[in-house]
Parts: sequence; structure tokens; C-alpha cells
Amino acid sequence: MATGGAQGIVKGGDAERTAPEWAAWFHGTLMPWWLEQARDTLHGGFFDRLTEDGVAQADDPKSTLVQARLLFTLAHLYLRKPDDRLLDGAHAAHRFLTEHLRDPQDGGYVRAVDRTGRPSGPATDRIKRSYDQSFVLLALSTYQRVEPSKAIAGQLGECWSFIETRLTDPETGALYEDDTFHSGGHDTGAATHALRAQNPHMHMFEALLQAFEMTGDAIWMRRAKDMLAVVRRHFIDPENGTIIEFRAADLSPAKGRDGSLREIGHQCEWSWLLDRHVRLGGHADALTLADRMMDFAERFGFHRDGPMKGAAYDEVHSDGRVMTDTMLLWPQTEAGKAFVARYGRLGHGADADRAHDFMRIVFQTYFAGRKAWRNRVDGTGATLQAEALSRLLYHVAVFVTEGERVGLWPDRTTG
Repeated sequence: MATGGAQGIVKGGDAERTAPEWAAWFHGTLMPWWLEQARDTLHGGFFDRLTEDGVAQADDPKSTLVQARLLFTLAHLYLRKPDDRLLDGAHAAHRFLTEHLRDPQDGGYVRAVDRTGRPSGPATDRIKRSYDQSFVLLALSTYQRVEPSKAIAGQLGECWSFIETRLTDPETGALYEDDTFHSGGHDTGAATHALRAQNPHMHMFEALLQAFEMTGDAIWMRRAKDMLAVVRRHFIDPENGTIIEFRAADLSPAKGRDGSLREIGHQCEWSWLLDRHVRLGGHADALTLADRMMDFAERFGFHRDGPMKGAAYDEVHSDGRVMTDTMLLWPQTEAGKAFVARYGRLGHGADADRAHDFMRIVFQTYFAGRKAWRNRVDGTGATLQAEALSRLLYHVAVFVTEGERVGLWPDRTTG
């Protein structure tokens, strides 16, 4: 296991870097460094997190969420610009995912195993969450494009079959939280079964769009449209067009804080996904939904002044009042993607400016001058969570490559 960090490769004067320079640094410096730091050369796969000093937390369990997100990220970056280091990393993530996290009996993927790949102690690690399966679909469809094979195509099909038969409510089409939900498996302590979350639906929609784009098979677009229909029925607030985070178990409105919660990052992420849906052939009325979500985000979701001016809050109430005055890394990337998408659709300079603003916020606030990166800050920019979570590279990579796709920053790979 490598030691050390990005200190010395993240040079002084970072505040002056432009968006193209940060994009080049991400491709040419950060990703090669992270591949060396986070890969488990002894037991396979990648470590879930690094410390603020860039040291892997080797004793942590390894999760389907992390291995699948990393398989997608590495395959996605490789498709844009082939690099043997990315391909080798994708192979490693796929091996660990399929050899240790996949259940060969049903084609689903358990939540986590220990570092070596053996079952861990907690019963909750053996459940199969719909959220995790969505990232397996995302990863396998992308990896299949890199390495076409009957085996990977089979894994993709079996995972979808598991989702359809074990994780989907046949009456509503909505996803269960995990494979214990419909059988009342509370003894596992699995999830808060009193609630149904929109988040698995969002990422399943994303995965289905990706599968369509990667394979060209229209069945995936039909499935994506069905998933969007479920979300429109159950998870969009008719009053202001926002995405509702939680519903009660019967899909009625959740009470209290859970029902009122709106995550700004998810308003933006859905806006980007709906734009992508239309670009791939979905009905244009989805853009009305995207615009309403962004209207809410722009009115209530961003810091208006201070050291974190322009950054996205983590949580607000349905009426726009700030609920949590902190800023995780991932909502900043999703806000950036939403402005990239709107710029790509409308060509407005103001959206290009905001996308560049978020490149600055993401890299200057969370990466610059650090050995790894940090996850959460407060309104003054002070660190609240210092650890570098490997799963966040998925968010950053897609933001960077989306900006490249529409020409907002050049596609360069030298930092």
C-alpha cells in the first residue's frame, strides 16, 4: 500500500487555477495518485476511504457501493481517454465486486464484506439494497462497453432480474429499500422501513439511461421511462416541483422533518438527469420538471455571501428555509452538472459562469492544499469532515467530464 499524498502535487497558488487547469489536474495528477493510494494490492479492490493525510483505512469493510461506483468511474474515464492505469483499476474493481459481493444464487449484490472478501459480522452487510444495485447496473453497463463479453452482459441481466423480482413493488413499480423490506425483515436492522426514499429511484433512473446509451438497446429506455413515471407519481411535490426525499412506507406523505426535507444536491442532480433523458430521446416535457427544480435551488439553495458564497446547502425545508447550514462535497458537483446541462441546452453565458464557479468551489474548497480531499465544511469553510471518501470520485469525475462534453473547459490530461 502506497503512502504519502497529493501534497507537493497540489502546488501553491491553487486559488488562481482556472477550470481547465483543475480539470487537467484531476485527470493527470489526482486520479493516478488515488489509484496508487487506494488500491488494495493484497486482497483486491479498493479501499472505501482515506484519511486527511492520504492514508488508506485498510481495516474497513469494502462495500458494493464503493466498488461499483469506482468501476463506473474508471470505465467512464477510460472511454473518454484510454489509459492502461484506468483499465487495470476497472478490472480490479470488477473482480472484487463479482467475486466477493455478488450472490451467485440470485445475481444481487450484498452491502459489504470485510477487507479480504469474506462475509463481515453485521447482518446488515448481507442485505441487498436497491441503492447499491443501481450502481452495479451503472457500472456493468459502462464496463461492458469497455470490455464486451457474454459474462458481463449476463451479470448485467441477472442484476436487473434481481431488481425486478426482489426489489420492485409489483403494485406501484416503486423500489423497496432492500430485499428485506417486503418481507418485513426488521430483525436485520436493515433500513428505516417506515420510509421509502427517492434516492434509489434517482440512481436507478440514471443507471437505466446509462445502459441505454452504452448498449443502444431500447428496452433500457423503456425501463427508464417507467422509473420516471413512478417518480412523477410519488416523489415530486406538486406545489413547487421539488423532489421529495422521503415517503411513508405506503408512499403517502412522510411526517415531520422527513416529509419536509429537500436536498439541494438532489434538485440539481435530477435536473441534470432529466436534461440527459431528453437528449437521449425522452419526452421534452421533462425539461419543465428540471426547470422547476432549478428554480427552487436558485431561490433557496445557495449561499448568498460569506466565504462559501455560491455553494450549495446540504438541506432546506420544502418552503426554502435552510435546514442544515453545512456543505458536503457532492452537492457542489451536482449543482455544477445542472448548470453545465442548462448551458449545453440553452447556451447562456450566465450558466457557463456558474459552472466555472462550481469548478472553483469544488477544487479550491475541498481539494486545494490537501493530501487527499475533505468531505464537509461549514459556512466559514472550516472542515467538519476531513476524510476522503473514495465513492465521491464518481461525482467529481462526471462533473469534470460533463463540462468537457459541452466545451466549457478543454479535454486535457496533464496537470
